[in-house]
Amino acid sequence: MHENAEPDDPIRHAIAPPDQLGLREWLVCNGLGGYAAGSVSGMPLRRYHGLLIASLPNPAGRVMMLSSIAQQLRLPDRSRIDIGWCPPNLSSGRALELADFRVELGLPIWTYRGAGVALERRVTMTHGLNTAIITFRLLEGTTARLELRPAIQFRGHDEHVSAVVPEAYPLSAFGARIEVIAPSPLPPLRLHLDTPRGSFVIEPEPVAELAYGIEADRGYDSRGALYSPGRFRADLAPGETVALTASTESWQTLNVMTPAEAIAAEVDRRRRRIEAAVPRARAGIAAELVLAADAFVVRPAGRSEDHVRMRAAGREAWTVIAGYHWFTDWGRDTMISLEGLTLVTGRVQQAGSILQMFANHVRDGLVPNMFPEGANEGLYHTADATLWFFHAIDRYLRVTGDAHMLRKLLPTLRDIIEAHLAGTRFGIHVDPADGLLAQGAPGYQLTWMDAKAGDWVVTPRRGKAVEINALWYNAVRLMEDWLYRSGDPTGSAEMKATADRAQASFEKRFWNPATGHLFDVVDGEAGDDPACRPNQVFAISLPNPVLAPAHWASVLAVVERDLLTPVGLRSLSPSHPDYKRTYRGDLLTRDAAYHQGTVWSWLIGPYVDALLRVRPDDVAGARAALAGLCTHLGENCIGFVSEVFDAEPPYTPGGCVAQAWGVAELLRCLVRVEGQGELGERNRSANGGLP
Repeated sequence: MHENAEPDDPIRHAIAPPDQLGLREWLVCNGLGGYAAGSVSGMPLRRYHGLLIASLPNPAGRVMMLSSIAQQLRLPDRSRIDIGWCPPNLSSGRALELADFRVELGLPIWTYRGAGVALERRVTMTHGLNTAIITFRLLEGTTARLELRPAIQFRGHDEHVSAVVPEAYPLSAFGARIEVIAPSPLPPLRLHLDTPRGSFVIEPEPVAELAYGIEADRGYDSRGALYSPGRFRADLAPGETVALTASTESWQTLNVMTPAEAIAAEVDRRRRRIEAAVPRARAGIAAELVLAADAFVVRPAGRSEDHVRMRAAGREAWTVIAGYHWFTDWGRDTMISLEGLTLVTGRVQQAGSILQMFANHVRDGLVPNMFPEGANEGLYHTADATLWFFHAIDRYLRVTGDAHMLRKLLPTLRDIIEAHLAGTRFGIHVDPADGLLAQGAPGYQLTWMDAKAGDWVVTPRRGKAVEINALWYNAVRLMEDWLYRSGDPTGSAEMKATADRAQASFEKRFWNPATGHLFDVVDGEAGDDPACRPNQVFAISLPNPVLAPAHWASVLAVVERDLLTPVGLRSLSPSHPDYKRTYRGDLLTRDAAYHQGTVWSWLIGPYVDALLRVRPDDVAGARAALAGLCTHLGENCIGFVSEVFDAEPPYTPGGCVAQAWGVAELLRCLVRVEGQGELGERNRSANGGLP
């Protein structure tokens, strides 16, 4: 927790008594895409809940290495008591109660009480390593025996929990250090209890089948067994801390620092992350969002080719995880998130590396839509990620003035524009009849409204989509300026003519006087689509707005009337016959609602931009629009912004519990409404070598 935050900050203390905290979640990440995550109660609810999900070289990807630990104290009277939740067949039948849960500097802390004992538990990950450290400190009571039984199921983190667990995994034990041998090509799981009085008892035992409640709600396999090779034990005296380290790193690496030193280094790194941010982001909720942003900016652990290519250019490879737990790095999400995740947080060097890394992957004028788990090559089925790439470069250049980067990227940017004018994959092309950008190919959904169930494209938007053309116009206007500044007035004039034509056609084709807002798609499979969707807000919010100012107020009024909620914008107006009020159920049911009313948190960013363009003095209105998401930070995965919400009160969160663009846009807008103009001044300074 940032030291200047108020005691009642909803991120420091979740706004509910301890007995109502169980289903809320926590998340700690390691800068590689690996993580530790779980429910506050300790009961695993998702296939992704575990104490060490390692990010390993491809093709392994992210792997569940340590699912959970059965934690118990043996009291002086030799009775046993569970520390919070315990698997049923390993439970003593009674447990210390959760007295308090809080998050400090993004790291979770539990306090348990009962039977004359108070115990504190913390979880930390070592940045840049697949290492988790779980510490236990006896706050009150007499010396007790701590017993920790690791529960294991080696599997890809996306694999179902019903995957078969063998009767035993091979094991090597060295006092209080053990190695559990995982199936090839995975590394061993190394576990170490850091105490001079610790030992490990080899005592193999199956962990009875567990029920993962959220997986059941989402329509997936939801029951699975674990395996435990034995138990660690150590005496724990009042005031003493015992640490269990779980890692896939070598013993040589683990021996470099004690757990206490590793934790201190991570705490210091997190404090420096806050200090590196723009001034308005160094305290309170904004500082917590700086730490949340840190979870998404990662080195792509699996793709060695990216590291070789970037190091040859004198940089390190960085990318953005789109969301936890199941997303990898997506081009669209990365470019939308870049400003909030890196520029607001003082990570200028990483921002430049991210842009260069994606530039290295441009193919046929397209930025990758996403990199699949465990794969080296991206998928390119997107019409907007490439256009958001121009926007991200613009944000980066406004902060840094990095002329060298612009010169380096210009050939790639020229190729992108030419590919769009000539036509490229998936039917992406500029229509010579009107200069607008069209897209579409059978079986693909190429815009951000990308839900697809089997062969069913839920929101078919083939044709000329409103936000695609707003982004195209913005990109061409940016290119016009960049070519002029680079000494190419002829190329700049060509871009101006292209942009002027697109703008004139946009005004004629997209404005719908009958509704007072913009068509969502023109020249679509079923003609012009008058649905009221949030995509139209980009015609106002982008740095170069394609929509004529005369229509701004009308469009914004409709967005505020039909789409605005306390936690973002609805993806479809409630008046539309396809509108869905909730986002829940199995995959097919969720996909059917994903963009048919479901609220998206990240859209609060372009809404605030549009609001302040139309009503520049309405800072109070912009601040009020952000209040709901600020409160939400204490309500689901504590300290993070959820991907989506139900379209109606109480706006129940769904999707990913921690979404990059939701965090990025909330942080960016908080900084904007509280103090514009500080971003460039702060970030022109060196990054200070922070990871």
